[in-house]
Amino acid sequence: MKHQLLSRIEDKTAVIGIIGLGYVGLPLLLRFAEEGYRVLGFDIDMAKIGKLQQGQSYIKHIPAAPIAAVVSAGFFQGTTDFSRASEADVLIICVPTPLNKYREPDLSFVTSTTESIVPYLRPGQLISLESTTYPGTTDEELLPRIASTGLEVGKDIFLVFSPEREDPGNANFTTRTIPKVCGGATPDCLKVGLALYRRVIDHVVPVSSTRVAEMTKLLENIHRAVNIGLVNELKIVCSAMGIDIREVIDAAATKPFGFTPYYPGPGLGGHCIPIDPFYLTWKAREYNLHTRFIELAGEVNTAMPDWVVGQVMDALNERGKALKNARILVLGIAYKKNVDDMRESPSVVLMEKLQNKGAEVHYCDPHIPVFPKMREYHFNLKSCELSAESLASFDCILIATNHDAFDYDFIRREGKLIIDTRGVYREVWENVVKA
Repeated sequence: MKHQLLSRIEDKTAVIGIIGLGYVGLPLLLRFAEEGYRVLGFDIDMAKIGKLQQGQSYIKHIPAAPIAAVVSAGFFQGTTDFSRASEADVLIICVPTPLNKYREPDLSFVTSTTESIVPYLRPGQLISLESTTYPGTTDEELLPRIASTGLEVGKDIFLVFSPEREDPGNANFTTRTIPKVCGGATPDCLKVGLALYRRVIDHVVPVSSTRVAEMTKLLENIHRAVNIGLVNELKIVCSAMGIDIREVIDAAATKPFGFTPYYPGPGLGGHCIPIDPFYLTWKAREYNLHTRFIELAGEVNTAMPDWVVGQVMDALNERGKALKNARILVLGIAYKKNVDDMRESPSVVLMEKLQNKGAEVHYCDPHIPVFPKMREYHFNLKSCELSAESLASFDCILIATNHDAFDYDFIRREGKLIIDTRGVYREVWENVVKA
């Protein structure tokens, strides 16, 4: 089976199934199709399938043109029918791995997806999990379900973990150029996984097991979360001392060794950094271990929106205005600049906290014209147009996400009070508070 599958991967007759066509699955779909593989895209959202088959994009930083090109070339088909998993030689799982309300791993998307395809698995297939998760997930959750079919992993069917490394909106790195880690359930599984990814990724990094690959992804994101927690805490200290933390970071970054700059913000956002560290803290408890360092960083980062709200209150008070009934405009509600991704966005947390304290909250985000339905938050709002009149009508403008589309000079000239959480304004201005 191994040699037949390797041959199909090599001559590009292998059909690639991508399960979950979001921020990870869609770029991967395009990468395989651009290399001449036929791709079968699976998603439970029929609207996504419909848009893709019409050559349209539903993710802002992914243009429609490459989608239309692979559709017209006949390299892509979309479906919500998971029984078609039997048609694919490769099945790559790219589904969410959120936390539940107790901040524990929610693997329901991974396990339900696996159970959906298990009845249709056959000899000669490769299964790859790309969803970020705790070490042991591939061995403990996927492998037994696959083995229940009677197929022997490493002989009849192959299983790898290869974590996604997408950075939405970052034009400097693409799916092809970002090195890709891959670990197999067996040596032959790894061999097949490497053969697959080397066809579409410039540099593939083999590791000794799926657990090493799973831990690698967590380390990458924990490293960022901890360092962001550090600079967020230093920002609070520097603010009390009247020091500009960003000036400090920029000066420290001139050291050519031993220092990596991280910048503070109003909190953590995105699907990875606020969530992934807690996958390890949860799994560590199984070994009677407590990840105090990681959890402390999480506490600091989670508390940042409250600190920012306090800065808003203080700035308004200094101008003789209470937060209650104040008109607040939040600039940018995506979790990072120049994207339309709102997953775990601290901007939304800020909006809720300000509203709960009696403020009249509005927002402006050129990438998100209407506030979408979310599991935990909902505001019946549309993005405001920025004009001299509208800016002057707000008691406070809170820069939460620093999109390049904003005219910051215009905003500063027309706004009464600006709270800058992103370091947009480096000079000192009377109506700007650096937070």
